[in-house]
Amino acid sequence: MLLKILPFAHDLMKKTLNEGDIAIDGTCGNGNDTLLLSTLVGDKGKVYGFDIQQQAIEQTKQLLADNHRKNVSVILDGHEYVDKYIDKNVLIGGAIFNLGYLPRGNKEIVTKPKTTIASLDKIIQLLKPGGMVVVVVYYGHKGGGDEKDAIINHLQRYDQKTYSVLQYGFINQKNTPPFLLAIEKS
Repeated sequence: MLLKILPFAHDLMKKTLNEGDIAIDGTCGNGNDTLLLSTLVGDKGKVYGFDIQQQAIEQTKQLLADNHRKNVSVILDGHEYVDKYIDKNVLIGGAIFNLGYLPRGNKEIVTKPKTTIASLDKIIQLLKPGGMVVVVVYYGHKGGGDEKDAIINHLQRYDQKTYSVLQYGFINQKNTPPFLLAIEKS
């Protein structure tokens, strides 16, 4: 049975992350992915969650508190600044992004191609062998198509000897359905 996009993204993270790993949520949003990563890496692991909106940071912190998760640093900053918060010698197990805008938030505040690509390029340098970055691409908003095209064009240039890049999505759904990009380090 085919998995829908978010369950597939979560399944990939479950198969990639191990107890004690370090993980990144590049777009905290409502905190659901941050909570998943926190649970997957366990109390010995660490999660860094980024968002540029105070509302997302507060919602994520509340969800983590409600679930008694203490292994997360929730950071009010853009994911393109990941290198300010994570040492370049640290290896991470995985990362996840949900591009677009904050659900039930301001639809004018959206992810941008330049910052997303900068973040992806920095994060893949930190990936341990077998590590994975999962990007759920929502592009049905103003500027979303440009971000989608820019990211796909950029990821096509990743060296296939080092990275495998997968695109997964449903082609018979209406209204610009989201799709997934997964980057795995060999």
